[in-house]
Amino acid sequence: MTEKQVVLSGMRSTGKLHLGHYFGTLRNWVDLQERHDCYFFAADWHALTSDYEDPSAVTRYTVEAFADWIAAGVDPDRAVVFVQSMVPEHAELHLLLSMVTPLGWLERVPTYKEQLREVEGRDLSTYGFLGYPVLQTADIVLYRAHLVPVGEDQASHLEISREIARRFNSLYRPVFPEPQALFTPTAKVPGLDGRKMSKSYGNAINLSDSPDEIRAKCMSMFTDPTRIRRSDPGHPETCNLFAFHRLVSPPELAEEVAGKCRLAQIGCVEDKRLIADQLIAFLEPLRRRREELLADHGALLELLRRGSERARERAGETMAMVREALGLDYGRLLREGVR
Repeated sequence: MTEKQVVLSGMRSTGKLHLGHYFGTLRNWVDLQERHDCYFFAADWHALTSDYEDPSAVTRYTVEAFADWIAAGVDPDRAVVFVQSMVPEHAELHLLLSMVTPLGWLERVPTYKEQLREVEGRDLSTYGFLGYPVLQTADIVLYRAHLVPVGEDQASHLEISREIARRFNSLYRPVFPEPQALFTPTAKVPGLDGRKMSKSYGNAINLSDSPDEIRAKCMSMFTDPTRIRRSDPGHPETCNLFAFHRLVSPPELAEEVAGKCRLAQIGCVEDKRLIADQLIAFLEPLRRRREELLADHGALLELLRRGSERARERAGETMAMVREALGLDYGRLLREGVR
């Protein structure tokens, strides 16, 4: 019987999950857990690399995200679901990998320089932020992951992890598989303003939003900028509203709306009300399940504890291999009675 490949993926605990997370990540996780040995984790230490000044909400975001994952169909019995900080081997391996990672590799990471320029109001000139790729590498290779789900625009982010794993294997002995990018189909999810949906842009529809919140957000959505009057024909292919119809509306309804839009038989305000109804109906089962999970807080935390213990089993196996490769296996020496 062929052994399943190991897949590793995580989310930073920096805020509420939104539709972009659902269509970009969670749907893929649900599919992947049926075909691979999957490890999905809440990256709370990664959250601290940028949000270290006020970490008060990190734990809450972690627990709420876990509820969102399960509500979306991630099964803790099929996948190992855990919290990064509950597996201290992440920190140990991060430290050891930092010893062999050239500083120049970190300084040339494109996102490092971009975020230093673009992120306002936070001091990111810290080792934790510079060393983010080393911690990311430890997350991946700690589980000897073969595959890491990424979008095609994110493949370069994985390359430094491959380089660090390759360098360790070359300096000592082969311990880590070089992780490969797993390109998974993802739907493009626009924000309320037409840009990519993002917590940092404040343009998101959250998975936990109430019907009233969804309606209010939909009324603020950008629409076809070329449609000035109600009688003007619309262009659904470039309209933000129609992008949401493609995601959550039945195909026949989406096509009907597109046809009416082109003939100016439906106005933008009417369409905003319609897409709000579709979003509410789409998210209601998930939101209801999420509330049930959060209502039994103790049971939810117990699932996280059990998942983190399962993660530590594989992490422990890897660290035993790492210590042996480095000649730091003092436990073995003591067992053999060497003084």
